[in-house]
Amino acid sequence: MPRLTDARKELRRSQITEAAVRCFGRNGLERTSIADITAESGLSAGSIYAHYQGKAELIQASAREVLARRATAIGGYAASDVPPGPEELLARLIAAIDPAEARVGVQTWGEATTNPDVRAIVVDMTDRMRAMLHDCVTAWLVKVEHRDPEGAREAAAPVAHQLMARYQAQLLYTALQSAPEETA
Repeated sequence: MPRLTDARKELRRSQITEAAVRCFGRNGLERTSIADITAESGLSAGSIYAHYQGKAELIQASAREVLARRATAIGGYAASDVPPGPEELLARLIAAIDPAEARVGVQTWGEATTNPDVRAIVVDMTDRMRAMLHDCVTAWLVKVEHRDPEGAREAAAPVAHQLMARYQAQLLYTALQSAPEETA
């Protein structure tokens, strides 16, 4: 049997994680089975277990995937020549919310209250996202508002905190307002 290259393994893991996110968004964390993820991914159960030890690990990987997408977008905004201001930044983040991912995110927050492994991921990703929001607001204050870097970093901290809170509130709202896809 041919061995998978690292790139192919990562592609396969991504395929499985994407299928898990879709299933979790549609069925919920508790009601999704490995069989559901197997069917959604088009892979065999053996292939899934070759990459993940089980559902708990898939929940963790899905949480990382969903949270990492937002972090990537924020990093791109901060690196731009003209970073968006706080309200524009929030508007962009809200516009990019996928309802299924919002449902997975909110379910993950719930799981984080009782599962220390998921909690560690959520806390880490939330802290990283808030830091990126902070960097983006700092960049906007320096590049657009022409503030000195030290003062900008200090002024950006409470703004980033508020942006994070408003974004999380919108995620919750979106999760509650969007109906899961009907299963066949």
